[in-house]
Order: sequence, then C-alpha cells, then structure tokens
Amino acid sequence: MGISCIYKYNPSFGESNTNRKIKSEEMNEEKEKRSLNFIESKIEEDIKNNKNNGEVYTRFPPEPNGYLHIGHAKSICLNFGLAEKYNGKCNLRFDDTNPEKEEEEYVKSITKDIKWLGFKWEKEPKYASDYFDQLYEWAEMLIRKSKAYVDELSAEDIARQKGTPTQAGENSPFRNRPVEENLKLFREMKEGKYQEGEMILRAKIDMASPNMHMRDPIMYRILNRPHHRTADKWHIYPMYDFTHGQSDYLEGITHSLCTLEFEVHRPLYDWFLDQITDTEYRPVQTEFARLNMSYTVMSKRKLLELVEKKMVSGWDDPRMPTISGLRRRGYTPESIRNFSDRIGVAKRDNVIDVALLEHSLREDLNKKAARVMAVLNPLKITISNYPEGKTEDIETINNPEDENMGTRTMPFSRELYIEQDDFMEDPPKKFFRLAPGREVRLKSAYIIKCEKVIKNKNGEAIELICSYDPDTKSGSGDMRKVKGTLHWVSAAHALDAEVRLYDRLFIHEDPAGQKDHDFKEFLNPDSLKILNKAKLEPSMKDVKAFDNLQFQRLGYFCVDPDTTEEKAVFNRTVPLRDTWGKKKN
Repeated sequence: MGISCIYKYNPSFGESNTNRKIKSEEMNEEKEKRSLNFIESKIEEDIKNNKNNGEVYTRFPPEPNGYLHIGHAKSICLNFGLAEKYNGKCNLRFDDTNPEKEEEEYVKSITKDIKWLGFKWEKEPKYASDYFDQLYEWAEMLIRKSKAYVDELSAEDIARQKGTPTQAGENSPFRNRPVEENLKLFREMKEGKYQEGEMILRAKIDMASPNMHMRDPIMYRILNRPHHRTADKWHIYPMYDFTHGQSDYLEGITHSLCTLEFEVHRPLYDWFLDQITDTEYRPVQTEFARLNMSYTVMSKRKLLELVEKKMVSGWDDPRMPTISGLRRRGYTPESIRNFSDRIGVAKRDNVIDVALLEHSLREDLNKKAARVMAVLNPLKITISNYPEGKTEDIETINNPEDENMGTRTMPFSRELYIEQDDFMEDPPKKFFRLAPGREVRLKSAYIIKCEKVIKNKNGEAIELICSYDPDTKSGSGDMRKVKGTLHWVSAAHALDAEVRLYDRLFIHEDPAGQKDHDFKEFLNPDSLKILNKAKLEPSMKDVKAFDNLQFQRLGYFCVDPDTTEEKAVFNRTVPLRDTWGKKKN
C-alpha cells in the first residue's frame, strides 16, 4: 500500500509574496465559482448580462392548506437565501386559489415559521387572491382572442378525450364555440348561475401536444364556496397553472424557483405569459429537486391524515417533520439553515439521510447548549461516610466548548440520585459504571464506592449504600483515576420533571414508498416514551419554553410549552449519538 499526501508540490515555491497573494486570491475566486450551485450560476450569468437590470427577485409561494415541513424549509432557505446573497428581494405569496382546503390558521403558522427561521419578506405578505380581478380580465382577453373556451364536458369525459402520453387527444365538441357565447357563459359562471362541475374554462392550445399539460388545460373551475379573504365575491377560482406565472409577472419576480414536478408545467407557464405580455421583462421558472428524507413522509395529505386520526398530538407534535414540530422538539433555526446549505441544490431527486439533519442539530447545540445534570430513571444512593445534614457547593463548567458560558454550582449532599442503568449487580467485563465493590467518579465531585445493595421484594435494587473518598474532589489535584464517570443530582434539592423521549416516527426508511403497504403500517410504536419521575438539578428551576440544554451523557433536550410552575416538561431533541445507525448496522 502506498503512502499519499505526505509531500505536495507547491507551485508558488520561490515566487514573491505579492505573486503568491495574487494567485491565492485567484484560486479562492475560482474555488468560489466552482462551489456555486446551478441556480446561483444562472443568477450570476443574468446579473452579468444585466438581465432585468441585474435585479434578483424571488418568492416563496406556499398553499395555506397545512403546516410547513422540513421540505418547505429547504425552499424557504433557498428563495430567501438567494435574495439575501444577491441583495435582492423575496416575497411571501400565499397560493390561496382553493377555498375548499385553506384556513387562516395555516396562514398564521406559515408566517410564524418563516420568521422563526430568520427571514423577512418584502413588505406585506401577498396573496394570489390579490390578483383575482386581473386574472379574470386576462381570462376574458384570452376568450376574445379565441385562446380560451367554456367546456361542458364532465371530468371523466375530459380525462378520456385528453388521450395518453403516446396518443393524441380529441378536441372537445365545445372547443369552437363563438367568442360571444364563451364570454356570456364565463360571465354567468362568475355570477354563480351554474353548479360545480357543470362548466369549466379551458385554454385552447394543442390537443396533440406531447406534453399532456398543454392539451387545453383548465383555467377556471366553479366552486360555490366562500374564500377566507374574498368571502362570497367569487364563484369561480383560477387554477394554479393560470395563477402562478401571472402572479410572478405582476410582482416583478425575476427567478421563479419550483421543485422538479413543475418542470413539465414550464411550457404552460411560458405560454400563458406569452398571451398577456410582450415586454422585455419576463419571470423565468427554474426547477430544483425537492427534499426527500429517510424515515419521513413529506406529503401534506399524509401528515394531515396523521393529525386527523390522532396518531400524533397535532401539527406541532415533536415527531412530525413540520417546522412547528421540529421547533417544539428543540431544533434551532441555525441547525435547519445549516442543514439546507449542507444538502445543497440538485437537479435530480435523491433521498437525504435524516441522520444528516440530526448531525446539523448536534453540531449547533454542542456550541450553545449548557450542560446540566438530570436523572431520568432515578436510583437512590446514600453515602454512608458523608456527614448527615451537610451540603456543599460543587463547581462545574457550563459548556466546555465555550468558556464564556462560565461555571455554576450544584449542591452535593449525603443522598443522591444516579441512573438505574448506571448500576449492575453482576456486570459484564467492559461495564465501567457502578457495581458492588466498584468505584466511579461522580461528575465534578468525588469518587464513590458501592458497599451494599438494598433490594425490594422483587429483588430489584432500590438503594445503594456507598462510601466516598474526601480527598478526590474534582479540581483538588488528586491524581487517582477511575474508568467510569456518572452524572447525578442531590436528592434533597432535585426538581421533579416529566421527560418525553421522542424517537423517529417511522421504522422504515421509505414508509410512503412501499407497494401494497399503507405508510401508517410503519409507524414506530416506540416513538414516544414518557418518564414521570425524572430528577433535575436545581439550576433548572427557571427554565423557559424552548430552552435548549444538554443532559450530561443522555442527549439534548428542550423545554416543552406544557411546562408549568409546578412541573417542568422536557422533550428529548436528539441523543448524543446516532443510535439508529448502530441499530441498522
């Protein structure tokens, strides 16, 4: 086996410092160019060519029919992030063209999530419904140009006459109605004179097009439903394809970024724009791969099913991949943004391992979360040779990754709690925790030795009688070493808490992609375990909802909003290590 990377040829050897500096700057510039994703490269080319006066204007267009999830977070970070990078602007525009499914609750949750991620949209939020009057005028204009017509075929007949990808469609018998008749019927549709499904407005394009979306697509359908913003004004509502590009145009959007499933819609996006404008300015649609993540479902419909069937506690259940669920679980905005940057922007669909999202969180919390001591399954310890009634302050560091976070003191007394898992009466060879006759160090305190085990009638250990070595206090200069170090809390000073141990919601890597199986079959029965007897160190008395902490040796935890003055509630955000990877291997 050869040895590589020991010696490297240095092309700048012997050159002047000035030349080396110039070359270094050129190499850095080249490296930066190489690291651009394909959308950034396109934007920089547009800026270079002064397209749209060199402006960058993006938008994030969610439909307010559910809560945003981690896949939307990627799109948010991309659209708002590009606007920030190129000193541009980004709109928040709600695609509220379907009054059947939209609710104000979702509008509020979406704005909250975007703000939490740290982004600001241009001026006030915008709505597709802001443009309903203009869209209607354009629809009438297309009718007058014989580019649109009212069709009375049923949905089944339309699907049938559209043909197949390999077989041309057939023209509707209503395709060549006179313009005046089309205008009359369309206006009557608007006035509410017809029932849902009785008529639609279709664009007149090409029933033989190889692109099925170009075969006389629907522009308007009748929906006799009130709208959350326009009330009962409209009885017809525009389809997404007739709304999207025109809304971009009205707002001055330069780069309309969509996920890959909209690639086949792009010719229609352009066709509609061709009909309404001949200006030099045009928004351009560019597609990127959506986020698919292992052990997760990203379908709003499937997530709504979990909520409605009460398989989770709600949209913000910490097991859900929604942004509100991730926030409640303890994820930070920085960890999600870093994750989005790390996975990059691709042109092809792929699946990202959820472990990468968890890694991004650990990386962030490792720097900022204070280390505290909490015992989830308490086992009592009595130190027989420690003075009764005595309490001393033990100093311990808050975060070894950030010395600016300082230190705190913890009370140490005769009676303590440790984890039940940190004791075994008959341990295997490599068990370096507490056992009869064994010594361990209590974190930041003393070395103790197990002298006696007290059991209940079932033979279970309920208390350990230990001794301590007073000369081994941490920081005292004692050089004696033991292999095990345990976390602990003082029994007399401990706070009671409820701890919710959350895990992945699904046990299958691709729960929604299994043929002949419902995705709910792969729900993880152990995705939530509730511990009601946890004991916390007293420094956690004043924690607030969403505070992030690391429980020493256990993982990262977050204060749940269910916390009250009487009882703190903590959610496990993520273990210290990827235990799923170990299980899989």
